[in-house]
Amino acid sequence: MSVLIVDAANVVGSVPDGWWRDRRGAAERLRDRLARRDPLGRGAAGEAGEIEEVILVVEGAARGVESVPGVRVDPAPGSGDDRIVELAAAHAERGCVVVTADRELRERVRAYGARCLGPRAVRPVDRPVD
Repeated sequence: MSVLIVDAANVVGSVPDGWWRDRRGAAERLRDRLARRDPLGRGAAGEAGEIEEVILVVEGAARGVESVPGVRVDPAPGSGDDRIVELAAAHAERGCVVVTADRELRERVRAYGARCLGPRAVRPVDRPVD
């Protein structure tokens, strides 16, 4: 059993679908998508093992996003990356998977034994909005 920690800013920013017009709304849509289905979708769940808890780390304008059943939203008091590292360290014994494309963040969480996946693991590539 492991914890899935999702870098909301990085995942939302991975697809140019107009997220910058409403950062909070984009984070809420990601949260809801994670809550509705297997957070790692088809195929990737086997790579990560069984996910026991999903934590969506938000920062900046998305800090007001609330948790829903199946997804705990963790508002970073400062840097979202720093909060993700703290969570990876806290869950090192249980094991965790961090979803981000940020290379530096990946290196930081791997120091605590975290496995890393890219944004496509939790977000299908959507058609950009004009």
